[in-house]
Amino acid sequence: MTDIAVGGLTPMTSIDLPGRLAAVVFCQGCPWRCGYCHNSELRPRHNKKAMDWSRVMGFLQGRRGLLDGVVFSGGEPTLQSGLVDAVREVKALGFQVGLHTAGPYPRRLERLLPWLDWVGMDIKAPFHRYEAVTGVFGSGVRARESVKRILGSGLSHEFRTTVDHRLLREGDLLSLARSLASLGVRQYALQACRYGMDWRDRQPIAENLATEVGALFEVFTLRTD
Repeated sequence: MTDIAVGGLTPMTSIDLPGRLAAVVFCQGCPWRCGYCHNSELRPRHNKKAMDWSRVMGFLQGRRGLLDGVVFSGGEPTLQSGLVDAVREVKALGFQVGLHTAGPYPRRLERLLPWLDWVGMDIKAPFHRYEAVTGVFGSGVRARESVKRILGSGLSHEFRTTVDHRLLREGDLLSLARSLASLGVRQYALQACRYGMDWRDRQPIAENLATEVGALFEVFTLRTD
């Protein structure tokens, strides 16, 4: 029996798996404690309202031919010991599979990559400053290793950073962007952080910063809403 804790399910999205209609499976639990997390209810490993995996599979079986893919998000999906089995089951239904991750478990991620069609990784900060964002010792080393594994896989991907000005200055973001470019990252996105409940409460990203960062990558996206 597949062992995976599901904290929620979005029946359809057009933005979480680029160019495809997909359902999103939100996995319960995350080892990091980022202050701007917009899915904080998914942080705990256990949730009394967690969905059974068989219920998710029943839903997906009824969506064959209607959806292109399934995205595993969170929380942190790679926290789940049964994630590879879950992905295999979804692939067997004929769906493409995407993953949203922060890369805290590079070895688990590496085992998973051959089964994926796309991966989006959240880059929290310059690797030497990760603990200031995640609150976890050694998280920057793990994230850097995950970046390298994704790049080495040849898999379609995106790296992105949520810009929380309380934690990251312009110099930090430029340092991070240069570090990613030196590793071989060619596609990168900056996205504004939401501090309040209203999406209009996003903090702006300086135009000059976006220009300098964007010049380092073949594909650059600035998300302000």
